[in-house]
Amino acid sequence: MDILFSLFISMAMFTFGIIGILIKRNALIVFMCVELMLNAANLLFVAFAAHWGNETGLIWVFFVLVVAAAEAAVGLAIIINMFRSKQVVDIDQYNLLRG
Repeated sequence: MDILFSLFISMAMFTFGIIGILIKRNALIVFMCVELMLNAANLLFVAFAAHWGNETGLIWVFFVLVVAAAEAAVGLAIIINMFRSKQVVDIDQYNLLRG
């Protein structure tokens, strides 16, 4: 696989994630866009690890996946609890976390 192809695919995935976070107001969609951006970073780590023949990028992928799994568990728990209290998943309705 060409490194430029992986770079462009990763940039497209990251761009779609940023656009989704900026445009969408649904908490679940925003949550999935954050996961998409993490997967774009993972794709770059794997592509550069394969290109340079170095396993360090694969170790970073493991750490990013661990952080993504923890973020998924905590994020979904927060979204479920906020949905139970307000009965909506619109981000504009959630001002409970404001300090």
